[in-house]
Amino acid sequence: MVLLWLGALGSWLFVVTFVLDGWTRPGYSPVRHPVSALALGPRGWLQTANFILCGLGITAGSVAIADTLGSVVLAATVAAFGVSLVASGVFPMDAMRAYPPGTPDETPVEVSMRHRLHDWAGVVVFGALPLAAIVAAVVLPEVGWKWYSALTAAAALAGFAAFGQAWEQDRPRTGLVQRATIVVGWVWLGFLFAYAAG
Repeated sequence: MVLLWLGALGSWLFVVTFVLDGWTRPGYSPVRHPVSALALGPRGWLQTANFILCGLGITAGSVAIADTLGSVVLAATVAAFGVSLVASGVFPMDAMRAYPPGTPDETPVEVSMRHRLHDWAGVVVFGALPLAAIVAAVVLPEVGWKWYSALTAAAALAGFAAFGQAWEQDRPRTGLVQRATIVVGWVWLGFLFAYAAG
């Protein structure tokens, strides 16, 4: 029960933290910049801790999902998501696109290995969450939860694809697209933990 509520808290607190930090961070644009950019600059420790602590909470909660919801596959998918969030904090992205302030407003031709590891972790994060929602739509018995999970999976896949395209083209609302998608997926995950704890 405690592990499941850790997972729920990790899911929801992640969203609350990046929303509040992004709104109040000098020189940072929540509309343009991705959530990961919050791990840069003088206050970067806050988003780094957000990645790591919330990822650990979600990973811990995934252990209890196998018993409470009876699906090892769902538990493993959520665990992969949590571990990848931790990795996203351990390996922050490179400074680019005018953040932190003073950084050239462009995407570097060459990026560091740290940045590449962050990108790879992000691929798992953005792939594992819709996959977990698909698995939940199959294994959960309640019709309402099947529909909620299926719709979340579809929205997350569409949102992550839209974010990827916006990022590649450096569109002015890239951060907004990513935030909308994260809120949909992370809120669903928090409710999944709460449902399992119920």
